[in-house]
Amino acid sequence: MILHGYFRSTASWRVRIALGLKGLEAVQVAHHLRKGEQRGPAYLALNPQGLLPSLVTDDGAVLTQSLAIIEYLDEIAPEPALLPAEPVLKARVRAVAQAVACDIHPVQNLKVLQRLRELGLGEELVQDWASTTIEEGLDAVDRLLADQPGPFAFGDAPSLADLCIVPQLGNARRFGVELRWPRLLALEAACLELPAFQNAAPGQQPDAE
Repeated sequence: MILHGYFRSTASWRVRIALGLKGLEAVQVAHHLRKGEQRGPAYLALNPQGLLPSLVTDDGAVLTQSLAIIEYLDEIAPEPALLPAEPVLKARVRAVAQAVACDIHPVQNLKVLQRLRELGLGEELVQDWASTTIEEGLDAVDRLLADQPGPFAFGDAPSLADLCIVPQLGNARRFGVELRWPRLLALEAACLELPAFQNAAPGQQPDAE
């Protein structure tokens, strides 16, 4: 498999964790987001959205969108399962994952922040937009997990929710957000004891700067 990504992309980070947990290998091809390499013709031919990551499977299929890629990996390599079998709990795991991947991350990603700059917002306001988006989103995620004892987001093993929360906490640090969520920090600490999370960290990637 081939994983097209970028070391600091939280969406790519999620997929790297999933690959590690599943014991699967993928050749990494980096596209520098800040240099706009994901908008080059060759990559747009692969992924018309010009977003990272994309996964090229062993049989040449191209998959986009990190959550779809992770669920594909969960199906071809069922252990360890990243989604529980019980329907209500599965829906709750997906809801937390989507709260991060669909509601927090897209609104504070590089493309949106650049658009705010183009519209004339000063850098302080742009950074405030990002940090406020993260704070409000993680406040909600924290409440969604209030009835879950841990150590991970949902129980005693990492799930799709953890794969989204850990990179988002990393992004929160980049934007100087005060990490005021003991529950989220506790699940992050549990995750970071696992090699799959350690090896997927941005600083461990070949294109890290």
